[in-house]
Amino acid sequence: MARDKYHQAVKIALEKAGWNVTNDPFYLNFGGVNYEIDLAAENILAAERNGERIAIEVKSFLRDSVPNEFHAALGQFLNYQYILEETEPNRKLYLAISGTVFSTFFQLPFTQGIIRKHQINLLIFDPITEEVVKWQHSSSTEPSSNNS
Repeated sequence: MARDKYHQAVKIALEKAGWNVTNDPFYLNFGGVNYEIDLAAENILAAERNGERIAIEVKSFLRDSVPNEFHAALGQFLNYQYILEETEPNRKLYLAISGTVFSTFFQLPFTQGIIRKHQINLLIFDPITEEVVKWQHSSSTEPSSNNS
């Protein structure tokens, strides 16, 4: 499967934030279908305290139709979310997006409503500095490397 343009930037951002990337990509087989989530990671410091584990789906939203890309990303995210709930309920899934996309399309009332309804966790990153800008969580549990 082709990697997203920002895959490496997100991987580096996670490592800078103290996460140990354990799978690149993260392969899952569920219900007779094979899946690939872009990255899986564990927080080196928090793993010793409570075994925090995450999976990251990276999306660039660089095509002409951001709504169409969002539609495809949402479908992927919901599939992965379901599989992880069934197979690794302690691993939290995040959709990684750039700060630019977060501050534009992801601030629209429609997008915000979908994020709330489907409990989508976001990892907002800067593709230039390769750093995590913000963690946005759908619940009260958040990684210890919270930069927000």
